[in-house]
Amino acid sequence: MTSVKICGLTTPETLDAALTGGAAFVGAVVFPKSPRHIDPLHAATLFERARGKAKIVAVTVDADDLLLTGIALVLKPDLIQLHGSETPARAERVRTLTGAGIIKALPIRTHEDFAGAEAWEPFVDHLMFDARPPEGSRLPGGVGARFDWTLLADRAFRRPWFLAGGLTPDNVADALRVSGAPMVDVSSGVESAPGVKDPALIAAFLEAVRSA
Repeated sequence: MTSVKICGLTTPETLDAALTGGAAFVGAVVFPKSPRHIDPLHAATLFERARGKAKIVAVTVDADDLLLTGIALVLKPDLIQLHGSETPARAERVRTLTGAGIIKALPIRTHEDFAGAEAWEPFVDHLMFDARPPEGSRLPGGVGARFDWTLLADRAFRRPWFLAGGLTPDNVADALRVSGAPMVDVSSGVESAPGVKDPALIAAFLEAVRSA
């Protein structure tokens, strides 16, 4: 089965829906500008129920050493997702600082945007190809934007990779068919309002992937 990451979880009910449905990764967004932001201490209390059942991912955006150290000590994530303008050298520093694996999200709009992917592969556990947000967006992801999935057709990468951006229970099967993605990431596509996850939509998304 295609592995699924449900990102931006903030409540026990939605986390339980992700775990019950078989999500392989569950994400806590530690980024105050996001409507899905969760304090590391709150996240640690909430996500403890996921430990050993799914990989816990802390999603950060150009986080400094102090915040990353706090996340590592309190939340103890399996993986840190870098969703900002981080460099490969910064990824190495984050891995050393936190002891966590690394996911690097790369914004995609055209085929030229894949040019940097190869340079990242020695430094990460997973790549994530997310839709480049609209001009002027305050957020680097989680805005419901999508890119042309055919850009991924027949591409090969040395690291396992996630498809992200604009995925929903209604379109994820088509996205998998077109892109050949081994893993998918969803956030706004399983929400009833910005930052408000819907357990029924989470269940529907996981079932749609399972049936694809």
